[in-house]
Amino acid sequence: MFLTTCTNMRYTAILCATVIMSVSAFAQQKTTRIDRSLTIFNDVMRQLDINYVDTLNYEDIIETAINQTLRKVDPYTVYYPKKKDNDLRMLTTGKYGGIGAIIQLREIENAKSKDETQIIIANPYEGKPAQRNDVLAGDVILAVDGVSTKGKQVSDVSNLLRGIPGSIVKLELLRDGQQITREFPREDIRMEPVDYYTSFKTKDNKSVAYIAFNEFTEGSAADFLKALNTLTTRDHSTGLILDLRGNGGGIIEEAIRIVSNFVPKGTMVVETKGQIAISNHTYTTTTDPAYPNLPMVIMVDKNSASAAEIVSGALQDLKRAKLVGQRTFGKGLVQNVRPIAYDGHLKVTTSKYYLPSGRCIQAIDYSEIQKGNKLKKDTAGGILPDIVLNDSAKVDVTYALYTKHMFFDYSVLYYRSHDKVDLPEDYVVSDETIEDFCRFLETKNFTYETETSKFFHDMMEMAKNEDIDSTTLARLKELEPQLKPSFQDAIKRNVDEVKELLGAEIMERYYFQKGRIAYLLRFDKELKRALEEF
Repeated sequence: MFLTTCTNMRYTAILCATVIMSVSAFAQQKTTRIDRSLTIFNDVMRQLDINYVDTLNYEDIIETAINQTLRKVDPYTVYYPKKKDNDLRMLTTGKYGGIGAIIQLREIENAKSKDETQIIIANPYEGKPAQRNDVLAGDVILAVDGVSTKGKQVSDVSNLLRGIPGSIVKLELLRDGQQITREFPREDIRMEPVDYYTSFKTKDNKSVAYIAFNEFTEGSAADFLKALNTLTTRDHSTGLILDLRGNGGGIIEEAIRIVSNFVPKGTMVVETKGQIAISNHTYTTTTDPAYPNLPMVIMVDKNSASAAEIVSGALQDLKRAKLVGQRTFGKGLVQNVRPIAYDGHLKVTTSKYYLPSGRCIQAIDYSEIQKGNKLKKDTAGGILPDIVLNDSAKVDVTYALYTKHMFFDYSVLYYRSHDKVDLPEDYVVSDETIEDFCRFLETKNFTYETETSKFFHDMMEMAKNEDIDSTTLARLKELEPQLKPSFQDAIKRNVDEVKELLGAEIMERYYFQKGRIAYLLRFDKELKRALEEF
């Protein structure tokens, strides 16, 4: 007995030593490869420094080299030098020092070149510094703190607008041809994770809570629970629709806290598995559920990702919620932020997410990039809803109106000529407004091309180079005028959709993001389908 035990112990020790030696050898091999590559890189930079004809900006070169390297890894592994601390803070906490507005790059109307652009205010957030200090949607930003925005990209101007909370920002704006100045302090901006919440009635008059949840940032789970408590107390809601459409994810701990509201304490929600032991972790709920029996439907789409997929996928696996919508994005890679030299940080992918059923959320194998292979979509990735609905998006005149900012530009003019409008729950885009919108489009010389007309043009070019007789070509050419779209006729054919999107932009001018959501929910077919589950 003693001899057998000693023999087993000796065998185990030999086995452990062999494993350690193998791991050490593998680690040494990896270190050697890295050292060799870095030696080559350092030598290239040294030769540049000694021999290049002009003075080089080495900080910019190295940052570019790092960023290009990380793009070969995956889209989520990102380098943040110290100068981008604000971006990192926004990513992890949902906070940043700034004015609280979305900005947008636009081509200058009637410019000689398409390269002539300007930065405009696309959406000042309600209650934030920009909105409180009379900065309006459509204002052109000419300069920030005396620095001209001419020729600058959105990221450049965004960096100018952000800064230490309490510091004064001076904006030179152009509005209706008049130059104006606005000067006010920056503030600590926190984006609201709960975009909008309300309750809806079912056909048999039951109250169902609806919560549009935007992102998983610090404190977002508490905001979610506060909204849900309000709806169940105030409106006596007996069910919940959680809208995670367009939710790109965020902090995993916030996702766990949300799931904790609906399943027993100690329930496994998600596992992370990586290359090193510290990356392997099992996340379980840590509190007793506040709503263990509340019926739930979760709405998802192709832009629901990461933490949004953890919440929806886990609650689906645990038979606690039914999912409605489209297959989710499939972002099952876990990132951790690591400090690096000179106060920089690296957000690096360390592991993958696995749900209670064992399925992996990740849809794309980025390791194929390093092999020079094209990415292949794994149909097992993402979360497939219980009730799959077709994506209603289509390419027609409404798509052209949206991408060319016609809805936005008209809503700016509408806002400046109408002191007040009905609430989002009641507002109706009248036929007279559509007629006025069409006149506005004429002044903008709006045109658009259908996919059919593009295909026809390509076909005609191909036919000219092939053995097609002139008579046939002439007959084909006769079809061209019939394929050129009239935007007036197209708007008549799609008037309901045009009214919906135009109304949403108008509501956003008066009632901000909450107004837009409240208005669009009136036409939301996926929401109507979700309500049928209660």
